[in-house]
Amino acid sequence: MIEGMYRRVITRYGADPLHLLVLLACFTLAGYAASRVIVAGIWLGFLVWFVSAAIIHDLILYPLYAVADVVARWRPWHRLRPPPRAVQWPPVHDHVRVPVAFSGLLLLVWFPLIFRLSEDTYRASTGLDLSPYLGRWLLVTGVLFAGSALAYALRVRRRASRRERATPPRR
Repeated sequence: MIEGMYRRVITRYGADPLHLLVLLACFTLAGYAASRVIVAGIWLGFLVWFVSAAIIHDLILYPLYAVADVVARWRPWHRLRPPPRAVQWPPVHDHVRVPVAFSGLLLLVWFPLIFRLSEDTYRASTGLDLSPYLGRWLLVTGVLFAGSALAYALRVRRRASRRERATPPRR
């Protein structure tokens, strides 16, 4: 009986029921955030920010990082077919793309504090100094790239050990 209901939901909705629950939770959270913005009386500024962010992302940033991704993946020296016994390295672009994306997102969100563009306002409102932001952003960026390099090294090692097991020993 439950399996029949499950199949009906999948047939009608087109996805797993868990997807529907997560989607409803997201809409609930977005509705709550919108209600807080309206209650605070900053809805016009929020609307301007939201539309500006969408336009800047869709018209400027997305084409830029799409082109950067194509350029990063383009290798003119890469042969179409590798030689039969050549060592094949795993692609590195995903291991560079992820830390660059997270580091860029952090920079985009925190750039006024990282580059000390709002030092007077920040100090007046919090009483704190902006000096740690650049160092911490660089530290987080370094950790992201180090973690990605470690993941790549483990992937290379796993591929090499799999290759060793697959090839019979020569006699």
